[in-house]
Amino acid sequence: MALRADLLPALAAFESAARHQNFAHAAEELHLTASAVSHHVRRLESRLGVVLFQRHARGVSLTAQGRQLADAAGSAMADMESVVRTLRVTRDERDRVHVTTLHSLTYTWLQPRLPQFAAQYPDVRLTVDTEVALTRFDDGGPDLGIRHGAGHWPGLTAHHLMDDYLYPVASPSLAGLEKIRSPADIARLPLVTDLARQGWLDWFRAADVHAISVEERFRFSDSTAALNAAVHRLGAALARDKLATPYLAAGVLQRLPGPALKARWGYYVVYPSHKRLKPAARAFVDWLLALPQDAAPV
Repeated sequence: MALRADLLPALAAFESAARHQNFAHAAEELHLTASAVSHHVRRLESRLGVVLFQRHARGVSLTAQGRQLADAAGSAMADMESVVRTLRVTRDERDRVHVTTLHSLTYTWLQPRLPQFAAQYPDVRLTVDTEVALTRFDDGGPDLGIRHGAGHWPGLTAHHLMDDYLYPVASPSLAGLEKIRSPADIARLPLVTDLARQGWLDWFRAADVHAISVEERFRFSDSTAALNAAVHRLGAALARDKLATPYLAAGVLQRLPGPALKARWGYYVVYPSHKRLKPAARAFVDWLLALPQDAAPV
């Protein structure tokens, strides 16, 4: 006897009732009434010409034929659930973009812009990894990254995203700030730095300040931590413009006298040269590269 498609709801009701040995519990699982489950089971029994359940005052129990069908139906349902779960995972992976980038850039530059991306691409899901270690783009690794550097990495395609600039900032309430009138005066303040390759000496040279002693009082491995140190009045920090902008806008930091030094390194969108980006990742790359460029600070 060929299994007709109109019997599939009855089989689903039977399989649930067989697992629970209870029509009411099956009805709750399937969002039906107990009478609807009973109707499905009786219809299936009528179609097959066998009794699947023994009805008694305390509930129901499977007959030998019912047990045989329950085993087959349970196995079939489990197989289908496994396939459906796999399809859902496949869909999620297709629409998920794994991005690796810097914590400082994520916190101050990327996250404020992500609502725009989410509105434009509501089906794309993002995983943003800000681990300190340089990520490898191998199988199972990220789809793409935003890196700070010279723009050349073996095996990676790199698209220039934006340049950056360095200038000094400090809390408006930093002690001694009222005496700062020129770049040379900044050297008298406690200085905060991060591990960037360009530092205070480079900036002072660009500001035409020479023959001074530069003492870096506080050093942090993360640029956001250095900016927060300045917010907490530990000293003046040499800030990267892309990271300092939200602090300046909030008024918790202010720019100090002196030039904006163009950084030797910029920001690049990178991904493996040998791998073709999936559509969701390509959409994210295109969106990043289409973002308007901020004017260079003066």
